[in-house]
Amino acid sequence: MTTSDQTWAARAACSGVEPDQLFGKGAEQRDARSLCFSCPVRMECLAEALDTESSFGVWGGLTERERRALLRRFPEVTDWTAWLRREDDELVAEIHAHRAPRILARVR
Repeated sequence: MTTSDQTWAARAACSGVEPDQLFGKGAEQRDARSLCFSCPVRMECLAEALDTESSFGVWGGLTERERRALLRRFPEVTDWTAWLRREDDELVAEIHAHRAPRILARVR
């Protein structure tokens, strides 16, 4: 389910950042995502990337490798916005934390 209302993007912490900074590789991605953890629309960003299976860049604080791991682990999810709103799940709580999540260690 893709979100058609993308007005959240204008409120993103990275809205004034050069796109090249968000679409780097390796260490560049880890540096770029530090901006995400204070972003007011981080979950909207992440849901958009997961719903559209965005292959590149940092979205919602997750690297492309972390998002691929989530997509592989939860192929049945059709609405990532709803999934990210779950309050009874440790993995969702980890994603919501204001630090880099340990997605890869938890979803393999």
